[in-house]
Amino acid sequence: QVQLVESGGGLVQAGGSLRLSCAASGLTFSTYAMGWFRQAPGKEREFVATIVWSGGITYYADSVKGRFTISRDNAKNTVYLQMNSLKPEDTAVYYCAAGLRQATLQRGTGDYWGQGTQVTVSS
Repeated sequence: QVQLVESGGGLVQAGGSLRLSCAASGLTFSTYAMGWFRQAPGKEREFVATIVWSGGITYYADSVKGRFTISRDNAKNTVYLQMNSLKPEDTAVYYCAAGLRQATLQRGTGDYWGQGTQVTVSS
C-alpha cells in the first residue's frame, strides 16, 4: 500500500520560513517524480513545484520561484519543500504527490497523493 505522509506545516508570520517533508512508503521512490501542490480555501488545487526522480531537475510555479526550494533524499524516501519569505497568499493546504512522469505530474495528474498539511501565514 502506497502512503505519502506530509509534515512540517503550521502557523508562521509573513517573511518567515517553513520546511515541509513528505515521507513515502510502498513504492519504488527513486523511480518517481515528486511534487508539491497547494489548495487555498475556495480555490482550485495548484502546482507549486516538482522534481524528477534523480533530483537533477526542478520546476516551480512563478509565484514561488526564488522563495521555495524542492529537494529529495532517495535514501530516505523523502521529498522536501523549503519555503522562505512566506506571504499570506501562500496560506493553503499543501499536498505531496508522486508520478512516474514529471510532465503529467506537473499538470496535476499524480499517481499517488498525500493527505495534506496546513500552512498558514499571518500578516
